[in-house]
Amino acid sequence: MKSKPLAILLVASLAIVSGCVERTMKITTRPPGAVVIVNDEEVGISPVKVSFMWYGDYDLMFRKEGYQTLKTHYRIRAPWWQWPIFDLITETMIIGTIRDQHVLPEFVLQEAEPPAIEDVVRRAVELRDRALFEGGD
Repeated sequence: MKSKPLAILLVASLAIVSGCVERTMKITTRPPGAVVIVNDEEVGISPVKVSFMWYGDYDLMFRKEGYQTLKTHYRIRAPWWQWPIFDLITETMIIGTIRDQHVLPEFVLQEAEPPAIEDVVRRAVELRDRALFEGGD
C-alpha cells in the first residue's frame, strides 16, 4: 500500500524538477547583414541565433541588396541523447537545461549582376506597348 503513494510522489517530483532542452542554430552569411528566412518565417539579420523545436530539414533563404537571393536547405540531426527512449531520460530525469547548439556552415551570397541596358530598354518598351494597347479599349 505504501509503495503506491511513494510512486506518485516520485513521479510528481520528477515532473516538477525535470529539465528541458534548449535547441538553437547559429546562421551566418558572407557577407553578413543578409535577411534570414527559415521555413518561410523571417528570423533576423545574419549572423543570427534561432531557437528550433524539432530536428530535421529546414528551408533557408537569404536576401541582401546587391546579392542574389540564396535558397537552400539544411538538415539538423538529433544527437544520440535525443533519440527515442534516451530523450525520455534526458528531458525528465536530468535537472536543469541542456543546451543543444548547432553552428551551421557559413552561407556565401553571390553578387548580383546588373541587367544589360538592352534588356531593360526592351522590357520598358514591352510594358509601354502593353499599357497603350490595353488602355486604348
